[in-house]
Amino acid sequence: MKKSPIFLDLFAGAGGLSEGFIRAGFSPLAHVEMDPAACFTLKTRMAYHWLKKQGCESDYYDYLHGRVTRSQLYQSIPEKETVSVVNTEISKDTIKNTFNQIDSLLDGKSVDLIIGGPPCQSYSLVGRSRDKNKMKDDKRNYLYTYYAEYLKKYQPRYFVFENVTGLLSAKSQEGALHLDGMLFMFSKAGYETEYKLLSADRYGVLQSRKRVILIGRRGRQTGFYPDFNPCKKNGVLVSELLSDLPAVKAGKGGVKPCRMKKYNGKYLYKSGIKNDDTPVTWHISRPNSEQDLEIYEIAVKRWNEKQERLNYNDLPKRLKTHKNRKSFTDRFKVVAGDLPASHTVVAHISKDGHYYIHPDIKQNRSLTPRETARLQTFPDDYFFESVSETPGRTAAFKQIGNAVPVLLAQKIAEKLREMLS
Repeated sequence: MKKSPIFLDLFAGAGGLSEGFIRAGFSPLAHVEMDPAACFTLKTRMAYHWLKKQGCESDYYDYLHGRVTRSQLYQSIPEKETVSVVNTEISKDTIKNTFNQIDSLLDGKSVDLIIGGPPCQSYSLVGRSRDKNKMKDDKRNYLYTYYAEYLKKYQPRYFVFENVTGLLSAKSQEGALHLDGMLFMFSKAGYETEYKLLSADRYGVLQSRKRVILIGRRGRQTGFYPDFNPCKKNGVLVSELLSDLPAVKAGKGGVKPCRMKKYNGKYLYKSGIKNDDTPVTWHISRPNSEQDLEIYEIAVKRWNEKQERLNYNDLPKRLKTHKNRKSFTDRFKVVAGDLPASHTVVAHISKDGHYYIHPDIKQNRSLTPRETARLQTFPDDYFFESVSETPGRTAAFKQIGNAVPVLLAQKIAEKLREMLS
């Protein structure tokens, strides 16, 4: 086997899936992503990995502390590290040009693996429930056809395709399952495809997050889907994820590194989240109205005293301002620190934090981007960018919510590395 198998990441987002594969010894050829903010996050991450290889992490930490600008950080690394991030929509109009950009990076190498999953909103059960046409006419339903084009072009030995559980039931306007369409297209491209439903909390992630993981193999062999051995239960609770971060009130904290509290546990180290030498950024809470903060207190108190979730209809009349009283009645939800896993982190957190209330009633706020990133097992040295060089909390939350948990990606990658040997 090659010393470091090469992969191509499509619909890369902020790079959660990619980070797991890098940890497992894979080397990224290119990341293709349409969100400009996420592309800057990927470029910054590529800068980190290059500087780490050179033993120059301190240069990256200077950036986190604000001692150098983003532009100066990028100028300090080889250009190929940043041009490997291709900021474009994957579509019929762009695919030829994107192929050319990727081909320019190959330099005689071949692609061993393609990873990635198209935007999930069109397959999501929640997305379909909110759309009058059940998302059947959403063009994102058919992005897998371009994924198949990449398979035909680069002929990797394997591919990994990730998406939400709603993929198993999502249908086209004609009533056909999109999953069947995918399997047919991938077969035409020369691949057998097998899939399973994996739950992140069974693989070391303190979050209940189920995802469909399709794995394809070039050729006609079947029965190759790996056995991802679940982690043993270790008694770790969500509170441990939050325990060493300083207490902040709503609207307080900062993007730049914060002063950490003492940590007495093991999980953050074992999972690769925490490194005592790493400056910890993005511990900044969004501001909230007095009404929201009053509801947060009620929600946390109910959980702490009764282990019950707040039903919106149980609030005092003066606090009920939403007209919808029949669905999403759990719209205010505590990330319970006394459970072994939180509920699923989704991109809606970029709009408000009501579904991700901090369990400490004294802090009375929603989670910060860093706390959310830890639920997704992003390492503390991961920095989330905006389009401008001024960091934006909304962009950070969106990227984190859309990501694949890094630790789950790593578990998948380790098995794929074995299969490539």
